[in-house]
Amino acid sequence: MSDESRESIRHAPWNKGKLIGAKPPLRPNQVWSIRTRLLIERRARDLALFNLAIDSELRGCDVVALRVEDVAPSGYALDRATVRQRKTGRPVKFELTDQTRQAVDDFLKAAGKRPGEYLFNGRRGPDRPMTTRQYSRLLRAWMASIGLDPKVLGTHSLRRTKATLIYRRTGNLRAVQLLLGHTKIESTVRYLGIEVDDALAIAEQVEV
Repeated sequence: MSDESRESIRHAPWNKGKLIGAKPPLRPNQVWSIRTRLLIERRARDLALFNLAIDSELRGCDVVALRVEDVAPSGYALDRATVRQRKTGRPVKFELTDQTRQAVDDFLKAAGKRPGEYLFNGRRGPDRPMTTRQYSRLLRAWMASIGLDPKVLGTHSLRRTKATLIYRRTGNLRAVQLLLGHTKIESTVRYLGIEVDDALAIAEQVEV
């Protein structure tokens, strides 16, 4: 191998061959396809993890850091929960749908989880949470199981899914900001990828 070849390998960009940038949200039919697959395969932990990630709209680092008492302090999943975000230190509230509460309850029962424990522990033992890398690997497997390209989607796709749907249905940017825990509305605008055409489409639906 020539010196030039060695030099090009040594300085290859980190993102060579990778798709970078904002990961798109999942569509409702894709969400249901993944849920159905996890239900059929009786993967209680993965279904609880997937549903909580969608409902909570939390970052991946906050999803894997959840403890039992955050969502089920009395042994059963709450209707609403509050979690302090690691990135901002600010609390954020979210609602757990019926299907998410059922998935969490089934998982707690099957795994024998108790308050004080991490909800989703990883391979390092019951006293250590799942890593974001393991979470990402699970996500890629879920995507691939229904024929989606794992390179296009990521853990942020789950965080953006419900927020994007709420915005498209209501146009309520402030509500989405609160749900995502953003400190500035500008961050929410960038996060959702809102363009002028989106704003005009919403404006056309409002009559004065």
